[in-house]
Amino acid sequence: MAGNPLVDVFRIRELRQRILYTIAWLIIFRIGTYIPIPGINASALKTALSSGTSGGITDYLDFFSGGAFKNFSLFMLGVMPYISTQIIMQLLLVVFPSLKKLAEEDGGRRKIAFYTRIGTVVVCIVQSLAMVSYAKSMDVILPEISPTLYTFLAIFTVTTGSLFLVWIGEQITKRGIGNGISIIIFAGIVARLPHGLLELWRAITNDEINPVFAVIVILMFVLVVAMVVYEQQGQRKIPVQYAKRVVGRRMYGGQNTYIPFKINPSGVIPVIFASSLLTFPLQLLQGFGSGAKWVRDLSFALRPEGLLHNILYVVLIVFFAYFYTQVTLNPQEISKNIRENGGSIPGIRSERMEEYLTRILNRIVLPGALYLALIALIPTLVQQMFKFPAELSYLLGGTSLLILVGVDLDTMSQIEAQLKMHHHDGLTKKGHIKARNL
Repeated sequence: MAGNPLVDVFRIRELRQRILYTIAWLIIFRIGTYIPIPGINASALKTALSSGTSGGITDYLDFFSGGAFKNFSLFMLGVMPYISTQIIMQLLLVVFPSLKKLAEEDGGRRKIAFYTRIGTVVVCIVQSLAMVSYAKSMDVILPEISPTLYTFLAIFTVTTGSLFLVWIGEQITKRGIGNGISIIIFAGIVARLPHGLLELWRAITNDEINPVFAVIVILMFVLVVAMVVYEQQGQRKIPVQYAKRVVGRRMYGGQNTYIPFKINPSGVIPVIFASSLLTFPLQLLQGFGSGAKWVRDLSFALRPEGLLHNILYVVLIVFFAYFYTQVTLNPQEISKNIRENGGSIPGIRSERMEEYLTRILNRIVLPGALYLALIALIPTLVQQMFKFPAELSYLLGGTSLLILVGVDLDTMSQIEAQLKMHHHDGLTKKGHIKARNL
């Protein structure tokens, strides 16, 4: 049934309800980023931020919370504590076989999810304590509130805010459209883009940034978006043949199909995981950085524009690209499923199928991971080469683009699947978002 794709999206009742449900929760999320936690002196906070006493790490932390960190809002920690805990739990599942066995039992996933929430609370409390120390160092706490009362209020409200955001993400995943946690991060970045562009215009008019450099960066922005889309859609097709088999009076199988291995099977997950893992120590160092000298030195060494931070960033992106790919695309499990269903890969012996798939995955994951890492380093390059402010560099840089494009493509795929299910054309003229065959 042909028609305007946008009209078709809102013509289908179920899809319309899912989209409006998602938008409603995102509006609540954005409102929460402007509600400060109890005990914060708004005028003192504004003065401290305008004077630049907040430190360079603040822009990095503010980027991943959608602007909530600088506001000292209910959602200032964002969903990063939950993502950090998920990373720890995934690693524990690999390290401890008993925990993995528990996850595979009936109801095991619920237990793992429960442990993840408990861990998220612990991470939130630790980060909240760092935030309290940070607020004291900036002298933005109302003088009439006692330090003990403020500490309790801050820990309670910020922890509750992060858990509420995680719950919102779960509701969006179940009843909305797209992956809820990723959508929340996506919304935070998109909401800050207009402010970033206004800051860019102000800097150009005040001769703080060369207009030629600004045009170069914007063209780079467009080019990187095209490159990310190109990379995200690329895939390697592994042919699989299934033999004919008779079950009762029916004959099954006999068809040729393929396994689609994407260049970057884990999508933007490595970038989000690496950013989350680096954000956690940065937040602690930002809060406790006024203490011992070694803490201040480590905080300086791990600053987002520093060499050590970017080396760790690249290493973590590559690590999580391999790690997440092994979790989601286990060659052993894929080979087992193919054999159990009477399938085979042309030219590959059955006992060497796992080795073949592992070799293919290793060949495509490393270039894809390095490609992700290169794009993620763009903010630092822009900041160093063109003297762009840190806030603008993060918004117009690689990490934000990877998240924006990756989440957008995933959400569009889900919307397109809903349209196809209701016998409508897809979002593109050919009816589907095409993948590149390598």
